[in-house]
Amino acid sequence: MIRLTGIERTFVVGEEQVHALRGATLEIGQGEYLSIMGPSGSGKSTLLNVIGLLDRPSAGIYELDQRDVTGLSDDELARMRREKIGFVFQFFHLVPRLSAAQNIELPMVLAGIDPTGRKPRLNRLLAEYGLEDRAGHRPDQLSGGQCQRVAIARAMAMNPSVILADEPTGNLDRHTGREVMAVLERVHHNGGTVVLVTHDPEIGSRAHRRLRMIDGAVVSDEKS
Repeated sequence: MIRLTGIERTFVVGEEQVHALRGATLEIGQGEYLSIMGPSGSGKSTLLNVIGLLDRPSAGIYELDQRDVTGLSDDELARMRREKIGFVFQFFHLVPRLSAAQNIELPMVLAGIDPTGRKPRLNRLLAEYGLEDRAGHRPDQLSGGQCQRVAIARAMAMNPSVILADEPTGNLDRHTGREVMAVLERVHHNGGTVVLVTHDPEIGSRAHRRLRMIDGAVVSDEKS
């Protein structure tokens, strides 16, 4: 499903070259539940951004669903992201003026799905994530856990091949974080692929496969 071969990512900061990723080689199969851990600055989020087609590698090859996506145009990358990848972030990134239902529906609107096609999918997502009684509420009227559930439902709106979660519990208290992890793990139990970046060893250890990064390199890859 996902194959990275010799992925490098280099940034120029002032007169200095920063190697955010160093020769990352990795395969992720359909239905895996994978955590990426390591200290700050180790390259975790950069790796996730490359996997999510938000950032281009400086060198190496990225294959997604057996297609080399390394050299795709910006428009092609945007289409691949929309069709195959769902994102969940630490700070939710919901549109403040939109209701919970409208935030969940947004990827379907951007994809050009007509209202009759959107409605049953939206209703299913609201029910599945326990948001039916919050459908008309804006983000500032929701708790942190509810906002993250809206974000996960939005990420699932286009039936993606993979969910990428960057510190999804980092802005939540421990109890709410566990509730959010239960929601993400339900995605995995239903056959979805989940790739999670976290600083929290307890959260990271829940994954069935655990990568550790240091200085831009993958230094360990363990399975339960």
